[in-house]
Amino acid sequence: YLPEAVINFLALLGWNPGNDQELMSMDELVKLFNLSHCSKSGAKFDYKKGIWFNHEYILQKSDEELAELFKPVLKEHGVDLGAYSDAFLTTVVSLVKGRVNFVKELWDQARFFFVAPEQYAEKDVKKRWSEDTPRIMTELMEVLRGIGDFSSKPSEDVVIGWITEKGYHMGNVMNAFRLAVVGECKGPHMFDVIEIIGKEETIRRMEKALSTL
Repeated sequence: YLPEAVINFLALLGWNPGNDQELMSMDELVKLFNLSHCSKSGAKFDYKKGIWFNHEYILQKSDEELAELFKPVLKEHGVDLGAYSDAFLTTVVSLVKGRVNFVKELWDQARFFFVAPEQYAEKDVKKRWSEDTPRIMTELMEVLRGIGDFSSKPSEDVVIGWITEKGYHMGNVMNAFRLAVVGECKGPHMFDVIEIIGKEETIRRMEKALSTL
């Protein structure tokens, strides 16, 4: 738990500022505190509310601050921090921080940026990997190889245009693409993901998925 989240949470056990405001800095708590707003009855210690506070304070932190807090977690998972710039870590954090309640959970949401999938979610494979998928993914790899500007928006325009032109099912193609690169059908915007990991790594992961699945 972030210290500021714990302070804010504890301050509201048996006290309130007289309005609906819940998120308050230490300075605000000092300014607003008044004994007349303290309850004489027992306070309810709601763990779920404590988690909510932590989530909200994670969202309030800058991406740069969170990236620094994420570094020890990455080390625990064997990631060589020397291989990644601060800008890379900051960008990764910005894409996934809205999905977590604790800093340690950033790893579950962002591990695929650092480690290529070794396994693929079974339920997603059953749903999204059909007989035609290898052929379509092979075509998609050729499309990706031909993209000059591999940043998110240009890549998205090219791929979506190709899917539309071919008359393929958008959801099926994009989910199979995500499954191949991420290992499961969830995560941030797919074209943000491939911009960060780069063209070569994207295609390498697709080739591995084709040989594995």
